[in-house]
This record gives sequence, C-alpha cells and structure tokens, in this order.
Amino acid sequence: MIAQTARLTLFIGFLVAIGLLAVFLKVAELVTSRPIDHTFWAQRCFRGATGCLGLNVTAHGQPSPSPALFVCNHVSWCDIPVLGGVLPARFLSKSEVGQWPLIGFLARQAGTVFIKRGGGKISGIVDQLSDILAGGQSVMVFPEGTTSTGITVLPFHGRLLRAAQIAGTPIQPVSIVYRRGRAQDHLAPFINDDEFLGHLWRLLRQPPPTVDVLLHPPIMPRPDDRPSELAAALRATVLEGVGAITNGQPGITPAGDPPLFPHPSPRAFR
Repeated sequence: MIAQTARLTLFIGFLVAIGLLAVFLKVAELVTSRPIDHTFWAQRCFRGATGCLGLNVTAHGQPSPSPALFVCNHVSWCDIPVLGGVLPARFLSKSEVGQWPLIGFLARQAGTVFIKRGGGKISGIVDQLSDILAGGQSVMVFPEGTTSTGITVLPFHGRLLRAAQIAGTPIQPVSIVYRRGRAQDHLAPFINDDEFLGHLWRLLRQPPPTVDVLLHPPIMPRPDDRPSELAAALRATVLEGVGAITNGQPGITPAGDPPLFPHPSPRAFR
C-alpha cells in the first residue's frame, strides 16, 4: 500500500509539473510569436509518466526516419504514454480519453486528435490526419478501434490508412505486449466498461509489468492499394510481432534487458 500510494503521489506530482510546463510553453509562444514543437516536449513527458508508473519499457527496431502513420495493436490506456515516449508522434484517440484525469491532460498537451465514436465523420478525420502527415508530423492510430486482452490482435479497420496514401507517407506497423516475467500481463488490458481510476489503482497495487514495443520496418502503400487488404496485411505483421515477443523468438530482446533499438527479426509486410 505504501509503494502504491507513493507511485500515485509521484504521478500526480509529475502531472502538476507538466501543467506548469504547458503554461511556460504557452507564455513562450506568446512572447516570441513563434509556435513551439509540443511533440518534442510531449515525448519527454510521456517518458516521465511511464517512469512514475514504474513501467519497464523496452523498444525494439527503428522508427521511420520520415513522417509516418504508425499502426499498433491496442491493449490499454497505458499504450499512449508508452508509445508516446518511444515515438515522436501525435495520436488519434476516442473523444472520451480527452476527458480522463491525468492521461487526458497528457493527450491534449501532445496534440492528440480526438474522434467521436459513431459520429460518422471518418472522412474528415482522414483528411485531418493526411494534413498532419503532409505537414511533417507522424501520427499513431489504433486500427482495431478498441482495446483487447493483448493475447491476439483484433481485425484492423482500413479507412484510416487512406491518410498515408493521400499524404504519400509510409506506414509503420508496431506491436505492443505487456508481460510479467515470461507470461502476458492480465492487469494491463483496459477493456469493456472498466473505469480509468479503478484500473490505475489496481495496476499500481502490483509490481509494474515489462512493456515490449516492436517497431516493424515501414512500408510505402501504393495509391491503388485496397484499404481492406492493406489493413489485413498490417494486422498479420502486428500479430506476428505479438507472437514473437510472447514466445521470445530470436532477435527479440528478453524482458529486463536495456532499452536498445536493435533491428527486429520478424518479416516486414510487402
């Protein structure tokens, strides 16, 4: 209980520090009349947040050297600070996340694009994402459209992939797995009608999990690629990565090793 309370207090204190940083950046923008790259600062804040939560993050592979549409399986709200700390990218997230305490604030400061489920405005979101990509910033999306238990990967929805085709940017598949020892973690998944604060409290009650993030080689979609076929192929790569991490295949750094960026062994989608 003491350790749990200490980690929660540290997390809240860190959030206050982020709030002060956000105010400072806003004042600096007003004084200099020049926009500041919030992605740079957000990435460091996300890393600090995962540190406060005690998450042991290990990244494998190289991020795209140019702006890319990152597509990843979705397990938990923890995916946002974990992936945000590894990749300099803006997120597409459901609108409810923007109202969550702590994580919602972090997401807004990072320039997250929020989408209202069932709003029927997917074409507008695709145009917005393509503009961001064409403007030189990467974007992270979760094509499953919801979270899963992390054991498998749900079918990918392909419509958002059009953003990369329109902008002429690569797509980089990403696999994320939460583990405790060699077994997949059963506490990290945030599914069904779970509540954020209750899930956070349960997560902090136990020793923190190891989180593996596998960056597969990016691919360049063709303008005439069918989104459904592209989505299926990307899902297959992400699913293969989840299996490679879970099974400890060669080329996947074992849990507990330093967070280096070796080249991954799973095949790239072509």
